[in-house]
Amino acid sequence: MQQQYPSRLLDQAVQEFSRLPGIGRKTALRLVLFLLRQETADVERFSQALVTMKREVKFCSVCHNISDTDVCPVCSDHRRDASTVCVVENIQDVMAVENTQQYHGLYHVLGGLISPMDGVGPSDLEIDSLVKRVAAGTDATSASPVKEVILALSSTMEGDTTNFYIFRKLAPYDVKISVIARGIAVGNELEYTDEVTLGRSILNRTPFEKN
Repeated sequence: MQQQYPSRLLDQAVQEFSRLPGIGRKTALRLVLFLLRQETADVERFSQALVTMKREVKFCSVCHNISDTDVCPVCSDHRRDASTVCVVENIQDVMAVENTQQYHGLYHVLGGLISPMDGVGPSDLEIDSLVKRVAAGTDATSASPVKEVILALSSTMEGDTTNFYIFRKLAPYDVKISVIARGIAVGNELEYTDEVTLGRSILNRTPFEKN
């Protein structure tokens, strides 16, 4: 039986907060009551930050990571190794790899994994843009040649399926394709892997053909 609240406005706020992942109605109620006790100016600043984020945050035109500008800070950083592109599932995985401080190349965010059961196919992901990026980077006249693509996807059936699909799509190009070492337990999500294990997996990556 759903709990009844003394205020319709309170109930509406709880419903909105409970839509967030991992937030049940009890947690949502605690958050709403906390905000209710704050100064109006603080709550307005909180809500405005969310609205501004939604309206103004962009996706990098190169790697599809989130950014405040058309090209993200990683892609525009000339100190990064542009010859290496690390392919990840989502934005959280970029943050996870960056936190290892073991990788200094560029990224490519797919926006998901191939999963027929969930109705997600290759065309729903940023795979074509990856192929175009590699094709442009392996051109003889390219100023920033792509020499290696690291497949840093989760060790799941969906991750392996996506790895194989990308491997087949990139096969015509003169580029090394490697996968992160399987120091990450099979079935684990990349974003929940500890930084030491993830960092070693990046450093000890292996050629895709040997997997």
